[in-house]
Amino acid sequence: MELFYLVCSIVSTSFTSLLLSLILPFHALLPRRGSSRAASSVSNDEAEPISLYEGTVWHQRRHPVNHSFHYRVRYALIDLDRAPHAPRDHLSPHEARQITHTNGPILLLTIPPSVGYEQNPLSVYYCYSVEGSTRRLMKCIAEVTNTPWGERVSFVFNPHSDLVAKALHVSPFMDMHGSWNIKANDPGENLTISISVHHPDHGNYFTASLKAKRLCSSTESDHAVFFWLMPHKVAVWIYWHAVKLWWKNVRFVQHPKYSDPTYREEALIRDNKLQCCGLSDDNRHLQQRGSDQGCLAEVSSENRWFRWRDAKWPWS
Repeated sequence: MELFYLVCSIVSTSFTSLLLSLILPFHALLPRRGSSRAASSVSNDEAEPISLYEGTVWHQRRHPVNHSFHYRVRYALIDLDRAPHAPRDHLSPHEARQITHTNGPILLLTIPPSVGYEQNPLSVYYCYSVEGSTRRLMKCIAEVTNTPWGERVSFVFNPHSDLVAKALHVSPFMDMHGSWNIKANDPGENLTISISVHHPDHGNYFTASLKAKRLCSSTESDHAVFFWLMPHKVAVWIYWHAVKLWWKNVRFVQHPKYSDPTYREEALIRDNKLQCCGLSDDNRHLQQRGSDQGCLAEVSSENRWFRWRDAKWPWS
């Protein structure tokens, strides 16, 4: 049944994207005059609210088979306090500052939706603190979204280097054991993010990284054209290499919600052990609330903040 839903989703998305792509050239012509005037009114010493990055994503697996690939990708780095339009389905700058206890700018690295489709395996918030004239990157928030379910886990991490318990079923070819070692630089002309999976049995068996360069100006081209079909290309790479792993007889791992509904709680326990604090349940706050995007489960403690979003229909 899930395979049927997947096929229907692909067909529906393809039809919608094709229709919107036909309209895109006419839409792109409309804002050119206004955007050029707006760009000329911005002083040279004022940073643009949206920076465009282009780079490469690398994946490498070393167990149970060797498998690696890379693809070109485009990202937007958005100053959430200054952007003309707030990105949908993301935290507001106020929420991000509350979560990370920072007081400075909040930048969001993400792939914007294109022609009716969104695909973001990883989005990152860069959260700064300001003291006088000094701005320092203090914390980051990662948003990890799995395919095709659309589930998401968000968590705070130290950008200099952090070890976080794996809290989401990101791939049907990986189990839930182990942790993510994640690191990110302060984005400037160059941007890097690296994640490796540390498994109790297989060791450091999977790594993924993003390396990108900032383009000269975000006003030289229409953003809708710049990101045209970018989410679709990411999805194609995900599905295509899933087929390749299946062809190589890599074991298929069922979603843990069917066999172990408490996998989120187990991830919290493992993460607390990683932080070497052994918090009791009395120090942990759990709340459930509904939203138009599905059920959100939020957990915060002295060590780590997590938020889960359930699968979207028809996977829920």
